[in-house]
Amino acid sequence: MSTVSNQAAGRRALPEWVQPLLELGPLLVFFGVYLRADIFWATGIFMAVLPISIAASWMLRRKLPVMPLFVLGFVLLFGGMTLWLQDETFIMMRPTLSNTAIAVMLWTGLLFGKPLLKYALGSVFSVTDEGWRIITLRWSFFFLFLAILNEVIWRNFSTDFWVSFKVFGNMPLTFLFAIAQIPLLQRYALDEETVAEEARPSAERGGE
Repeated sequence: MSTVSNQAAGRRALPEWVQPLLELGPLLVFFGVYLRADIFWATGIFMAVLPISIAASWMLRRKLPVMPLFVLGFVLLFGGMTLWLQDETFIMMRPTLSNTAIAVMLWTGLLFGKPLLKYALGSVFSVTDEGWRIITLRWSFFFLFLAILNEVIWRNFSTDFWVSFKVFGNMPLTFLFAIAQIPLLQRYALDEETVAEEARPSAERGGE
């Protein structure tokens, strides 16, 4: 039994670069196919590769990545419309709508006192409730910024430029924004005793 547990733990204890690579991989495939073919071939391949990436993430970590899973629904919907109608507008609009939807979801959670990032990232970061509220608010506005930026780019620049920015603009911007949030995470980090206390079974804490 312990051997099985150790093997399962080994699957989850992956290098930090694995998850970003799984998320970036489909975008790089999209870009490569676009260079060799066109936006429609790239869209079709992207629709096929993204579920494979998500499945690989689950197999390696035994945990579904929430954000890519949410984006997958938009990709399949707007990618399908792109291929069916042979109109690239739909796949180019997709980041605008998916990023706006994520921002609205985060705001809705905050409105009801539920910072959704806490449920998505709570196993990675140990932060106070106030910290989760602030970081969720910041990310919500960042997703709104990405939505507006995508809208500006696809309406005013060529498809070539939009594809290049999607791969080599969005990811660096997101990475830099995430790095910029580290001081906030450190400022509101829970001390080790609090983390240990919260990790104890509720029944055990109640018996004291």
